[in-house]
Amino acid sequence: MNQSPAIGAEALIPNPALAPLAFLIGEWRTSGTHPMVPGTTLEGRASFAWHEGGAFLIMHAEVDEPRFPSGVAIIGSDDKAGSFVMIYFDERGVSRHYQLSVGDRTVTWRRDDPLFSQSITLSAESDDRLVSKGRMSQKGGAWEDDLSQVFTRVQS
Repeated sequence: MNQSPAIGAEALIPNPALAPLAFLIGEWRTSGTHPMVPGTTLEGRASFAWHEGGAFLIMHAEVDEPRFPSGVAIIGSDDKAGSFVMIYFDERGVSRHYQLSVGDRTVTWRRDDPLFSQSITLSAESDDRLVSKGRMSQKGGAWEDDLSQVFTRVQS
């Protein structure tokens, strides 16, 4: 039987707007803290990979503590607006939309919601080490610490 090319195969190419996020690509071991479980080191894993030939970036993340959900996110861009977005989904059925800002080997995703806002900044300290700082605000209150992690590269 003759195989047809994939529908839209011509679009399965690298998205040049996402090139500043290339520092994230790879498999990572994570170790972090969260104020909900003081004194506990939260071990886990994360991966970032090009999706659909590089048209998007896909993230998978999990923490070995059952109170923290495993999640997946797709990152894309709007080339005309010069902006980035992330759509997140996790095992609880939670689905969220985040705005991204991208700097020199740094990315911040943030969502502002009257009940629960979040911001996470992920920075490359080296090619093999990323550091994230999470912040949250509940019901419009002051921003507090959220999940913060160190990412150690397992493989590129």
